[in-house]
Amino acid sequence: MDAQVFSVEGKPKQTISLDDAVFARDVSEGSIYHAIRNELANARLGTASTKTRSEVRGSTRKPWRQKGTGRARAGRRSSPVWVGGGVVFGPRPRDYGYRLPRTMKRVAMKSILSMKVRDEALSVVEDFTVESGKTRDLVKILAPLAGDNRTVLVMKDDDPMVKRAARNVPWLRFLSYERLRAHDLYYAERVVFMQSAAEKLGELYGRDKK
Repeated sequence: MDAQVFSVEGKPKQTISLDDAVFARDVSEGSIYHAIRNELANARLGTASTKTRSEVRGSTRKPWRQKGTGRARAGRRSSPVWVGGGVVFGPRPRDYGYRLPRTMKRVAMKSILSMKVRDEALSVVEDFTVESGKTRDLVKILAPLAGDNRTVLVMKDDDPMVKRAARNVPWLRFLSYERLRAHDLYYAERVVFMQSAAEKLGELYGRDKK
């Protein structure tokens, strides 16, 4: 497929060819679902924890004698039936992460990018940097392509000056073409690729042809 490349002034500059296997394939909604679910699961801290009856702090003394009081039998105040006692089958620290097949991840990324192209929500801009590192200079470049919509900027390399300029932009996320995130791409209203990143992604993902 052919894609229009825009200059940093927001004007059409040239046309480049992008790999159809990456930017114009059939959308696999199932792969997108599993990719996003996997990312969210891997991001979970899994630190929720409760104490069992053996871990609750307090006396282990029997509250009252076994018989003769007219009350129910009670062995210790850490019993789960008491307020402040232990918790039965409560959450414990655990790892929620799991591995997703590499092929499924690739299919999900291609599907999301193809969906953005179909919805006319993906743009390609010439390679640039923000030498001043100032937020207003970066916003000025992205304004014609993204406005103030929720945007993902995909770069070829980590540019510290671009990252510095983007720190104060709440609607902007930036990714490397080698480390895309399905969640960020899917929920972005606009996806802006630097020209070299779009070409490199086509080379990287286009090998699969799936």
